[in-house]
Amino acid sequence: MLQPERRRASSAMNYRHDFHAGNFADVLKHVALARTLLYLRRKDKPFRVIDTHAGAGLYDLSGPEAARSGEARDGVLRLLQGADLGAAGELIAPYLDAVRAAGAPRFYPGSPAIAQSLLRPQDRALFCELLPQALESLRRVLGRDSRVKAIGIDGYAGLKAFVPPVERRGLVLIDPPFERRDEYERLFDSLGAALRKWPGGIFMVWQPVKERDIADAFCRALAAQAPDWLRIDLQVEAPAPGRPLARTGLMVVNPPYVLEEEMKIIVPALARALARGAGAEFLIESGGGAGAHDT
Repeated sequence: MLQPERRRASSAMNYRHDFHAGNFADVLKHVALARTLLYLRRKDKPFRVIDTHAGAGLYDLSGPEAARSGEARDGVLRLLQGADLGAAGELIAPYLDAVRAAGAPRFYPGSPAIAQSLLRPQDRALFCELLPQALESLRRVLGRDSRVKAIGIDGYAGLKAFVPPVERRGLVLIDPPFERRDEYERLFDSLGAALRKWPGGIFMVWQPVKERDIADAFCRALAAQAPDWLRIDLQVEAPAPGRPLARTGLMVVNPPYVLEEEMKIIVPALARALARGAGAEFLIESGGGAGAHDT
């Protein structure tokens, strides 16, 4: 369990995707998502993607929200404009291909559109979105595709209802908006229950790191109950009050055996390419049997 004082300390953020689409946090999350799905495609057996907080599916980077924040300029747009990624370029290319196919540089795809682009005929995806307007947009973006389904449901209720999937292979992406003060508690408890039901599933948890001690406490607590885990943090400048989000993180439970080595190539390249100033850094840690997962 998370320590009670950590639960109380968790502060709300209201991380709205409309304002932050295509920023450095999206880049890290969606590159890791693409690499994991490409790994799952190595076997002919079908897999399922479950996205608990799916969002609207597609974001207009010229729209008022994204234009107001301008965060995509220091995120995906740098990569599309040819930032030097060195040896990581080949690994990041499938993600950038999906972004271009969605209409970049004007439009940026959310996690469901990226996942949909990487599904094979035998694979399936289920996207949970509670907000009616976002759900309507998501269904338009996904179109008439029998492989995918968008459901109007709370993400944690969906996690409880749809795990384990019938395929017994796949990935759950959990990236809530962190708008509630009990978000970490709900996330931790829901993920723990899902792991007990599907101990072999891959779970990818995203978090915006505003308070490092809270993020560290969450990762330690999750690592204590997960057999295999991989933590990936990316910081693009030294955090400071009043500045935009500067650090983001992923915790991957049961990571594919190739993911850690791939991210050791990718994340340093992203830290260089997406740095906004002094203090850019990254963290990659693993524990248990991380690196040995093979579904």
